[in-house]
Amino acid sequence: MQYHIGIDLGGTNIAVGVVDESHHIVGKSSIPTDVPDTAEHVADRMAKACALAVEDAGISIDQVETVGIGSPGSVDPFRGIVQHAYNLGFVGTPLRELMAQRLEKPIYLDNDANAAAYGEVMAGAAQGYRNVVVMTLGTGIGGGILIDGRMVTGCSCCGGELGHMGMVYNGEPCTCGRRGCMEAYCSVTALIRQTKEKMRQCPESLMWNLCQGDLEQVSGRTAFDAMRQGDDGAKQVVEQYTAYLGYAVCSVVNLLQPEILLIGGGISKEGETLLAPVRRIVDQEAFCREPERNTVLGVATLGNNAGIIGAAALHHLYGDKR
Repeated sequence: MQYHIGIDLGGTNIAVGVVDESHHIVGKSSIPTDVPDTAEHVADRMAKACALAVEDAGISIDQVETVGIGSPGSVDPFRGIVQHAYNLGFVGTPLRELMAQRLEKPIYLDNDANAAAYGEVMAGAAQGYRNVVVMTLGTGIGGGILIDGRMVTGCSCCGGELGHMGMVYNGEPCTCGRRGCMEAYCSVTALIRQTKEKMRQCPESLMWNLCQGDLEQVSGRTAFDAMRQGDDGAKQVVEQYTAYLGYAVCSVVNLLQPEILLIGGGISKEGETLLAPVRRIVDQEAFCREPERNTVLGVATLGNNAGIIGAAALHHLYGDKR
């Protein structure tokens, strides 16, 4: 049996998995990224993590056919370059070449959100679909878009950045430097900000008890947990957040009309508490008026393994285009 390695390169940790032909992870490892550091030293640690994952799988490196990498930032999968990933300090970094030198295997590279989306297509909730959008809600918003089975990268390989689509002209500031981006309203960071704002307005809210009176302990779960206990302020936060998310999702649906749109990230564990109000908004406002042909909304199922599985499968996307 042949195996493929998937690397989920993060600003904090390097997670690596050995993936079999059925897209099951049979060996894993994780080591600190230890940035800031040179790209060469980060590549050394990635190679070390690969060796540890192969050892954990109980196989030989000779049984590994390809290696795929999901990297943060703007990534050119055709040239094998990380164009810029500021949390890693990468600018014009030839990561494919660096890893090929160390592993002597064919190396494939893409943005980490794209890799996670592809993981859901290969082994998760989007199996069987060719027109797919995956929105990962976290500190920011990651997006992966596949049209007719091909990843949308755009002419500069900076396409598919759903988090930086505009929602409100001159609205809330975004980390990208613009104002009013989807990320500024629908990320978990935005939800935490909205929760804190409501807590300041409502000093008697149960949300204060859930975070021991400390705003720094507010998380994406705080408002949802307090809402379930009957707190009115928390209910208002959840209603506002899901309305923002529903508006954003509907815009994506109207733009692309994918067969399925999945929401990932830790907040997706809220399940129908999150999805039901979003689905109502999409049903009311989507341009398509044929329910049987409209986009299916669901939750990504692979969690943190999506990036590893998707990266390991990148040879299917780019095998003839390197």
